Parts: sequence; structure tokens; C-alpha cells
Amino acid sequence: MKARSNFLSAVSAAALMAAMATTGSVAVQLAATAVAQAAVVNSIDVRGNRRVESETIRNYVNIKPGQSFSPADVDEAVKSLFGTGLFSDVRINQAGSTLVVQVEEYSIVNQVIFQGNKKIKDATLAQGVQLKPRGTFSNTTLDTDVAAIRESYSRIGRDDAVVNAQVVDLGENRVNVVFEIQEGGRTKISSINFVGNNAFGDRRLTDVISTKRSTIFSFLFRDDVYDEDRLRADEEALRRFYYNRGFADFRIVSSSAELDEANNSYAITVTLDEGERYTFGDVSVESTIEGVDAQSLNSLLETRTGKVYSAEDVEDSIVALTEQVVGLGYAFAEVTPRGDRNFENRTISVVYQIDQGARTYIERIEIRGNSRTRDFVIRREFDISEGDAFNQVLVQRAKRRLERLDYFTTVNVSTVPGSQPDQVYLVIDVVEKATGELSIGAGYSTGETASSSGGVSVEGSIGERNFLGRGQYIKVSVGGGEDSRDYSFSFTEPYFLGRRISAGFDIYRRTREYDYYEAASTGATVRFGLPITEALTTQLAYNYVQEEYEYDDSIDGDECPGIPGSISSGFCPVSSAIQNAIEESPWVKSSVSGSLIYNTLDDFKMPREGIYANFTTEVAGIGGDAQWVKLTGRANYYHLLSEQYDIVGLLSGGAGHVIDTGSGLRVFDQFMNNDRMIRGFEVGGIGPTSSQIATDHLGGETYFNATAEAQFPIPVVPPSLGLRGAVFADAATLYGNEVEGVDPNTTDMEWRASVGVSLLWASPFGPLRIDYAVPVKKEPTDEVENFNFGISTRF
Repeated sequence: MKARSNFLSAVSAAALMAAMATTGSVAVQLAATAVAQAAVVNSIDVRGNRRVESETIRNYVNIKPGQSFSPADVDEAVKSLFGTGLFSDVRINQAGSTLVVQVEEYSIVNQVIFQGNKKIKDATLAQGVQLKPRGTFSNTTLDTDVAAIRESYSRIGRDDAVVNAQVVDLGENRVNVVFEIQEGGRTKISSINFVGNNAFGDRRLTDVISTKRSTIFSFLFRDDVYDEDRLRADEEALRRFYYNRGFADFRIVSSSAELDEANNSYAITVTLDEGERYTFGDVSVESTIEGVDAQSLNSLLETRTGKVYSAEDVEDSIVALTEQVVGLGYAFAEVTPRGDRNFENRTISVVYQIDQGARTYIERIEIRGNSRTRDFVIRREFDISEGDAFNQVLVQRAKRRLERLDYFTTVNVSTVPGSQPDQVYLVIDVVEKATGELSIGAGYSTGETASSSGGVSVEGSIGERNFLGRGQYIKVSVGGGEDSRDYSFSFTEPYFLGRRISAGFDIYRRTREYDYYEAASTGATVRFGLPITEALTTQLAYNYVQEEYEYDDSIDGDECPGIPGSISSGFCPVSSAIQNAIEESPWVKSSVSGSLIYNTLDDFKMPREGIYANFTTEVAGIGGDAQWVKLTGRANYYHLLSEQYDIVGLLSGGAGHVIDTGSGLRVFDQFMNNDRMIRGFEVGGIGPTSSQIATDHLGGETYFNATAEAQFPIPVVPPSLGLRGAVFADAATLYGNEVEGVDPNTTDMEWRASVGVSLLWASPFGPLRIDYAVPVKKEPTDEVENFNFGISTRF
């Protein structure tokens, strides 16, 4: 019993000691917690800093000796020091009455070096990385910069580029960052496939999108670079294409790009669901605004019953209605289209509802993404500004204008709430693209007349559509052939004095060497353009030209061919008309001209629908030697004959007439035929001829011409090469000539006609075409030229 009692006593004593120990531990913890919650230190010791002053670090800590602080204050001090971006690590501990702040500073970047890069310059890569000389270094930023460099190469079509980063320690906490780049080959687009398209062929849809299959010229176009954002933009382009052609149910099921790593190329597949094609059913206008007569607005509608449904026509109708109602004084009017779809007869009836909208004002216009283009270039396309009533129609119109500038890959306009319920921010996001232009063209003509010399000619030009980011256009051209030289410089300011009036000037110098004489023209034009409507513009210009002619005295008269009618002894024979011009040299023409231009083309480079017409009157006699009035006009009408096969029809007509208002016309004041008038004949190879030299065509005072042409894709040839074919028929007449001292053989109105085929090429150097024409109606004195090679744009 006694032993058991001793054992129990021992156990009780141990339990008591354990309890006392536990109580003591809790008391110590409670005491420590109480101290941490209301600690006070006598000093702050900063350790590990090399560049940053200790006092600066103490200021960021914001804990003062002699004042109590809590764990929350310590956390705030740590966050504050990390927030400076100067330290890779921060630790704060209390050692007795001292607060110890241990920091580890980031290294300083001495240099950022790029190695192995040729396709992208150092300066361009440096702009895209975050690590900068004299900035702080971090591994996180380094990884981000490696990804940014890879993305830069992906944007130029080099997805297999390899980027490795090295950090070279220079001592004293300084490093060099070296990016080693293996650029790899260009990642091409091997194919673009469409699935589910029945109404339009792959070739037509390929023309709609901006992404193209790789060809031998892709390195110039740079349009075979796969980019996810570009593919999204192409999807939107396809939607608009189908919506504007009646397919209101169109949708894109999927779009994907598969990378073949072995060939380093993408295969793009776009799966479509075209749906049914609709026409417009009943179309009407309704209004809830008192004072607005809905019936009187029907004439403004672009949508007509029975016409193929078009989302663009609906948009244009909304614009026209909104402008009309706003002009009546209802600034907040809204036009909302309501569609009623009839699936049985495939029609869509549209009711345009006009209501008084909410009073919303634009508080701010914010522009993002324009690193090169100035803000004012974008702002001036808007007819509204800060403080104005918000108008969705005017916003969409400005968006279209920005897209037509061709400065940006994409333009997105959105709104976000402003500081007040009745205010919004207008946010404009743009993605810029290259606006420089390099063009190389060539032409060939065997004709040589009083106003042109034959042979091969080439022309090169460098242009910039957005000069210095100010929206100005500048172009320098140089061209010539064996016996010709051309130089020109052009400049255009599209917003003269801050108004939507274009102003510009052209300066040029042209020289020609003919068989027996030489000609030189030096001139300048000052021009102003003013839009009347979205499609109609007018242009006024002042033109000054000095023309100089002289005999080629390097040729002795005995060397001339045996052509009768020599006019001047010792020189080769020329007609008296040319002799008069030479003897009166130099000749000055001072004139003013006015033009009306109507343009509804859907695409200026490759039109399929629309009209382009130009009527010009030029009056010479504002000083100078020339005194005449010239009237010229030309109109081109394009129409898509077959949507499925992408066959485009063209009807074109032109006319011109010169009226003598002084002492007579010169031979150089006459109209001369060229390939824009009729093909199959030499330049200056039809019309009245001289009775002295039968082969010398004098030109005419009046001309008429007409063209019918069908353009089509060439089977088998990939559409990405930009080649198309055409068949055409031309007709023209050039007649009338009353040049002083000249007795023409005939001045009667005689028609010529030709038929032929063409090869059109949207080349990297500009649009080119080759024509082969055969005259089917001509006069005995006409000069035939079957082949013609030159610029394909015929406006």
C-alpha cells in the first residue's frame, strides 16, 4: 500500500509540474502576443542595401522608433518596399529593441543585347521588351520579354523562332541581358479551305479575306502570315459579305489553323453555314415623335421590296433617316429596324421605328492603339466631339471613314459609362498597319507620234499615305525609257485648314526624244477637293506648264530617210504643224480646271460593283499662250455577272472636245488616242493625218469611245497569285482638226473597233495588265499595235 501511495504521489507531482509548465507556456505566448500587438522598438536597422539609401528605406517602412506597431504595420511595410520595384526580397524581424529590415536589391540592367536577329531590327525588338538599360532586372520580366520576342516573330510569320535568354553578371549588382534568337524559316500558309459554301466558290471567298495562301510573291505582300486576330477580322469580313448578299442566317461554324511542324506551314479551315437567301418584303417607316411625318421619309430608304436583302442597305437607310430627323431638330432621335422574317417565301420585312432616344452626351473620346497616327487624324473623321449628343449613326459613319483611310488593320468603336448616368466615353481601338507604298510598273508601245514616243518604259514610285502620322499623302515617281524621262512629286493634305477639303500640288518634268526633234514639259498643279456627298466630290485646280521643242541638230539632213516634204533645210522632215510648234517654243499653258467625280466602287483596286465617273472642264488662257476650252468625261460601270464564278462585267464610255478660244490650236493641243481610248492601235495611231507626211497623225478635236469587258478568274491558277483574265471589245472615233498651216487628209468621223483578250495581275508592284487586241474596223492610215503592256487601272 505504501509503495502504491508513493507511486500515486509521484504521478500527482508530475501532473502538477506538467500543468504548471503548460500554464507557463501559455502565459509566455500570451505575453509575446501582447508585445507583438503593441511592440515598441528603439531603432530600425537596414541591411543588404547597396544603392538605395537606408533613410529612404526607413521612410517606406513607416514605423517610427518609440511608437507602437502591430503585425499589420509590418505587413504594410513589406508591401510598400516590394511596391517600389527595387527589391527582389524583403524580410522584417524584431531583435530585442531593434527592428531589422533585411532587403535584397534587384540587379540593374546594364545592356539589353539581341543576337542572331536579321528580320527584325534591334530598335523594334527593344520597344517590345520591358527590360531596359538602367532599369531593374527580374526573372519574371525576363520570361515575359522572351514571350514578347516570340510573339513579334510570330506576327511576321516565323512561328518556329527560338529565343533563349542569358544573364551575364558584371559584378556590383549589374547584369547584361542577352537574347539569343534563331529566327528560323517563314511559317507559310499552305492552304485555305472553306467547308459548307455552295453559293460562292473558294476563289471568291478567298478574295474577301485578307489572309492569303503563300506564293512566290508572299514575301512582298506579307499577306500569308497567320494571326489569330486577323482570322477573327476575316470572319467578320465573311459575315458582312454574306449579309450584304441576302444570306441573313449566315454563320461561321468554326475556323481553325493547324500547324504542320514538319513543313512549318498552317492549313486554315473555315466551316460555314450559308443558310437561305432572302429578299426584302414590305418596307415601311413608323414614328412616335410628334411632328415627324413617317410617310414623307420613305423616299430616303435604300431598301426596296423584292430587292436582295442587304445589311448594308439597311445601315444606309438608318443613316439617311437619322440625318433627316436630326436635321429637323430632334438631336436624340433613334432609328431602330425591326425585321420580320418569312421562312416560307424567304423574305424579310423591315419596319424602321423612329423614337425619341435617351438624352446621352459624349463626355470623352479616348483613342487607343495609335502609336504612329496622331490623335487629331482620327478625331477629325468624327462629326461629333466631347459634349455633343451621342449619335450612333454618326459614330458608325466615322468608323467607316477610318476604315477607308487604309491606315489601320482593324477599327473598333465602343462606349463605356461616363461619370454621370447621361454621359458615355467613346473608346476607339485601332490596329495600325504599314502605309508605305512601293510601286514598279512597265509599259511597251511601238508607236511614236507628235505627242508620244514608243518603246519600253518603266516607272517606279515611293509613296506614303500617312506621312509622319499626320494623314498626309506624299509620292515621288521616276520613270522613263530609251527616249523618255519622267520625274514627279505629289503632296496632298486631306484636311486643309482643319476642314474636310483636300489641298495639294504636283510638280513634274517630262522629256521626250523623237526621230527629228526633242520635247520637254515642266509643269505644276495646285488642286483643291471638296466632298459634296459621300459619293460625289468636286476638284478645282490651277495648272501651269512650259513646253519646249527643238530640232535634233545632231542629225544631218542627209541621214534622214527618204520621206518627201522636208520643211526646213538641213533638218529631217517634220510636218508644218510640228515645225510651227518648234519655232514658237517655249510655249506656256496657264489654265484652270474643274472636275466632278462620282464614285460608288466597292473596291478601287479590284472593283466588282459600282460606278466611277469623271467629268472635267479645263480653260486655258489665264495668261500664257494657250487659249482653248477642253471638255472630257469618262464613266465606268462594274457589275458582278456571276456571284458563283466571280465574273465581272464592265461597260465604259468616254468623250472629249476642245474648243479654240484664241488664235488657233496647235497639234499638241489635240486629243491623241491611247490604250484607255481604244486598244489594238498605236498610241497616236488613228485620226487625221498630215497631207505632207502621211504617217504623221495629227490628233483630233473630238473623240468618243466605248468598251465592253468581262473579267474572270483563270481556272487552275491559285487565286492568291492575283491573276485574272478578260475579254473585251473597244470602239472609238477621233476626228476634226483645224491646226493653222496644216491641211489634213481627212477630218471625218470614222469609227474604229477592236476585240481582244487580257491578262490582269494584281502584282506586288501595282496592278498590271497585258492586252492583245485585233482591229476589226480600221482606216488605211491607221497604225496597228496588237500588244499593250501597262498599268491595269483604267479610270
